[in-house]
Amino acid sequence: MHDTTDILISGGGVAGLTAAAAFGACGHRVTLVDPTPPITDGDAVGADLRSTAFLQPARALLEEAGLWDRLAPFASALHTMRIVDASNPAREPVVRDFESSDLGDAPFGWNLPNWLLRREMVARLADLPNVDFRPGTATARVQTRTHEARVTLSDGTRITTPFVIAADGRNSPVREQAGISVRTTRYGQKALAFAVTHPMPHDNVSTEVHRSGGPFTLVPLPDRDGQPRSAIVWMDDGPESLRRMNLAPDAFEAELNDRSAGVMGRLKLASRLTIWPIISQIAERFDAERTALMAEAAHVVPPIGAQGLNMSLADIRALLDLSTTHEMGSAGMLEAYHRARYKDVATRVAGITTLNRTSQAGQPMVQALRARGMQMLHDVTPVRRAMMELGLGARG
Repeated sequence: MHDTTDILISGGGVAGLTAAAAFGACGHRVTLVDPTPPITDGDAVGADLRSTAFLQPARALLEEAGLWDRLAPFASALHTMRIVDASNPAREPVVRDFESSDLGDAPFGWNLPNWLLRREMVARLADLPNVDFRPGTATARVQTRTHEARVTLSDGTRITTPFVIAADGRNSPVREQAGISVRTTRYGQKALAFAVTHPMPHDNVSTEVHRSGGPFTLVPLPDRDGQPRSAIVWMDDGPESLRRMNLAPDAFEAELNDRSAGVMGRLKLASRLTIWPIISQIAERFDAERTALMAEAAHVVPPIGAQGLNMSLADIRALLDLSTTHEMGSAGMLEAYHRARYKDVATRVAGITTLNRTSQAGQPMVQALRARGMQMLHDVTPVRRAMMELGLGARG
């Protein structure tokens, strides 16, 4: 079988699904392939129990893609980012709140479970007759010419397209076939991701608790059965995370509550645990002949400051904008895309690496400097506002 399409997207994670919806809503013929059908039930084996915060700039893109109305009923608004330094057990934790009201009426963003994002995004694609989603089908081979790409899928189908988008993850087969190298930083960390209930309402506050090993982050989720809930990402040294993964529930909850510094009262585990390796990674280039790299095929960062997916959405925004002024998949479009995204991404990868190294630190002097630095960033109003704007995606 031989097909044609305007855009072939390899990778059906949240970023790939969003890209397919966005380009499909613009009227382009889109073929989206992924070797693994998406798991759209939070109780199913293999469900992604992490959550994702869409920051303010993402809403316009989600609205254009026809996704926002589907996601809004399930979203938890993030009005406050609370940073807690609990590294000195002899002293009260240092707490600083960063308020979205400093920047305007809108919240910083909105948080949703990843499995639910996939459910709603797949449903949206089903409403777009020009989007052909093929779960269970992988990209086997990509051959490019100056005017087109010829893609062979795992089921033997051949597709001719002017434009391939690689959204196929940190080990991207499309990137490897294009011969693009990556620079990877390993921190020796793993992250546990799970949900908890707690007696205190979260009041739409996202809380990041720092001690050592990496940040411990609680992000608001909608209440369930009248109980406040939060999603947690707990980063720590790999062996410690693996040890906790195998603890009995009571022992795990004891360590969980010690690490949380009591910020939401007593936490109770409300889901199974999942575990993820923590790395940062950036591709040498974000473009190749007839091919654009986006999302984790182009860049990977630790889950700090809700930067990961929002950087991916900025990739989609750039590609959408360039598709209106350039021939789809042309060398001019792709060179402009690399220029538009690489510097910003590289700066964010470097900044998040520094934040993560600082959060990992166990030396008292480094921890004291971290706490003092956090206080200074918060307490000087122009600096606080500038940092919040930068985190939301503003560029100087």
